[in-house]
Amino acid sequence: MPPQRIPRALIAMLGAAAAVVTLAGIQAVGSIVGPVILALTLVIAVSPLRGWLSRHRAPVWVQVAVPLAVVLLVLAGMVAVLSLAAAQLAILAPTYSTQFNTMVADLQHWAAGLGYGSEQLNKALSSFDPGKMIEVAQGVLSSLLGVLSSLFLIVVLLLAMSLDAPVFSRIVDAAARERPQLAVALKSFTSRTRRYLVVSTIFGLICSALDVMVLAILSVPLPLLWGVLALITNYIPNIGFILGLVPPALLGLLEGGPKTMILVIVAYIAINVVIQSFIQPKFLGDAVGLSTTATFLSLIIWAWVLGPLGALLAIPLSLLVRALLIDSDPDSKWTAALISGRLPDESPKPPAEPSPDVPAEARPGGAPVQAEPPPRA
Repeated sequence: MPPQRIPRALIAMLGAAAAVVTLAGIQAVGSIVGPVILALTLVIAVSPLRGWLSRHRAPVWVQVAVPLAVVLLVLAGMVAVLSLAAAQLAILAPTYSTQFNTMVADLQHWAAGLGYGSEQLNKALSSFDPGKMIEVAQGVLSSLLGVLSSLFLIVVLLLAMSLDAPVFSRIVDAAARERPQLAVALKSFTSRTRRYLVVSTIFGLICSALDVMVLAILSVPLPLLWGVLALITNYIPNIGFILGLVPPALLGLLEGGPKTMILVIVAYIAINVVIQSFIQPKFLGDAVGLSTTATFLSLIIWAWVLGPLGALLAIPLSLLVRALLIDSDPDSKWTAALISGRLPDESPKPPAEPSPDVPAEARPGGAPVQAEPPPRA
């Protein structure tokens, strides 16, 4: 009697239920998982520096101390920028109340001249307060700052991972003999994550420099600060530049009026759409291995699970999940194709030569293989 197979629908339902339970568990311990993934991503980012020091026979403590110092400088810079941005928003928000009230009154008069001066419109205009939107942006920055401010845990994790990185690399190389698919998946995860960070940083710097130039020309307050903020939000896929656009657009509205705000929005959209949608993908190539839909869904899921840090690390987290659950399984090539948006490699493999020890009946076709006559003397 043939064994009964589990229906695929039931397998899909069990997998979805397990994913929901796992994500809920990760959300419950997000204050620990977030810094762990951030530390892992930073260690992967500076691993070429550690490899260069190792090839030049630097002492072990130098191989650990130099990459760790670089990572700590990056973290300190992010904390300083986010702190400054949150403080500046808190300082600037109350100073523009007069400008906003004047702007609302002018808008009401303009709407009344067009015949739309209804009570509902006046109520809607009166209820709109950009100070509340600034408070929302300030809350996002404070949330990111709250995650990054747990520097003690992050530093300890960075130190531990930096010490274990060479040993872990040797373990993966040794495991390649027994689990080659898993070893290839882990190495692919590190290389894709590193390339994603490098390419995103380069193009983020380009976008930030152009944003600073535009903001300076339009006389928006604190252009350098908003340029650095645009660099940080560039790591958030799809909607990152929108988060970096909100503070300078609001300040442009309050400082120079609707015309300045529209120019800031148009400039940000033009810069980021051209660079991130047309130029950056050509350099990034298939380094990420995630389709546009998978990238957007990963942003939503990880932002829900880990908050702002989950949005910042959405791509590395999705690459890690893909390496552990999909790339390490040789039977999941079509799942990988759905996630990456690329057809799997279907190149036919050459047929294996039959062994002379295999009986003729077991060979393909069942025909005996004629032995070649021995060469004549």
